[in-house]
Amino acid sequence: MSGVTSPLTTAQAQLASAVEILGYSPGLHEMLATPRREMNVAVPLRRDTGEIVMFHGYRVQHNISRGPGKGGLRYAASVDIDEVRALAMWMTWKCAVVDVPYGGAKGGVTIEPSQYSSAELERVTRRYTSEIMPIIGPERDIMASDIGTDEQTMAWVMDTYSVNLGYTIPGVTTGKPFAVGGSLGRATATGRGVVHAAEAALAEDGVTLPEVTAAVQGFGKVGSHAVRWLHEGGARVVAVTDVDGGTRADGGLDVPALLAHRAQGGRVADFPGGTPVSNAELLALDVDLLVPAAVEGVLDETTAAGVKARWVVEGANGPTTPEGDRVLADRGIVVVPDILANAGGVVVSYFEWVQANQAYWWTAEEIADRLALRMRTAYDAVSRTAREQSLSLRDAALTIGVQRVAEAHQIRGLYP
Repeated sequence: MSGVTSPLTTAQAQLASAVEILGYSPGLHEMLATPRREMNVAVPLRRDTGEIVMFHGYRVQHNISRGPGKGGLRYAASVDIDEVRALAMWMTWKCAVVDVPYGGAKGGVTIEPSQYSSAELERVTRRYTSEIMPIIGPERDIMASDIGTDEQTMAWVMDTYSVNLGYTIPGVTTGKPFAVGGSLGRATATGRGVVHAAEAALAEDGVTLPEVTAAVQGFGKVGSHAVRWLHEGGARVVAVTDVDGGTRADGGLDVPALLAHRAQGGRVADFPGGTPVSNAELLALDVDLLVPAAVEGVLDETTAAGVKARWVVEGANGPTTPEGDRVLADRGIVVVPDILANAGGVVVSYFEWVQANQAYWWTAEEIADRLALRMRTAYDAVSRTAREQSLSLRDAALTIGVQRVAEAHQIRGLYP
């Protein structure tokens, strides 16, 4: 994360830009900037040793004018209320851009999950869930996994919520295991959506995936699947990194072998089929397509100046600071923004929620087709707005998202 620009500062600056373009009043701007509801909870844990330790947990519902809150649950030592506020705000615009009937929300616990056992993480999850129960639910706020959490975490959240209410309620979370109400295609959805967005951006210049080289920063829930789909689409993936560094092969990495290496517990940096590359070096590689799919703020004013890629497709939330954005724009680099590029996860989360509410499950092919249609429709709308109003793709996406949320605000009116 950038040491200069916080995620919340970035999110607020992006909103201010959209508000200026749309010509909204200061009062409406303040309404759009202010979270609707926030909860800060204590999360005590009895460790396996018997020691008691205390964590802080948060849930922010930024806006619920278009539907129930929707957003992930993050476990990381860096989590604080401002980061959660920023992520919730981005979720609001993201849901609106891809036109799913949700508002934006986010949750987090300030914990480094790698330092705790599975049993301890289960206890943290169940206690956190019980503390925020008054504001979550399938019609109020639906949780999903994020950094530091996974489908097992979502199963624990769902079970805790269900046990407290006395019956099974699969719709309170998405990203669950299929055996307890999850959806086919959910695990790969964000990465797959990133590749759909990349293909759409390339197509505007008459370019296809087999014609490009790509580098991906991040090899987690988003990056690993983006790498897979880029490779299967014909792109030459030449570098991949995660938190510990990564691997590079200018002739193209053996992606199936890299995925197998990681599945067996190996580090990306130790992959025998390439040479070492750092996260900073990856951002400046001479490739066509750069996918930052790790954490916030990696493309700031300094690092953006070294980017050689022609297209940047944001797999992470908030990887580019406002200063970095200006540098990339001045250099003519096309940036497909996070609220569009990584929206595949929330799209298939919506599909999972619909399936859970209906108790009727779709095929993998149906989900893949519907995801592709949503992503392409959203990209086309953003691209058209950008052309017609001479905006960047980010400003176009933000104005669409903010306008849809503001319209819902205004139609519903203010409660006296």
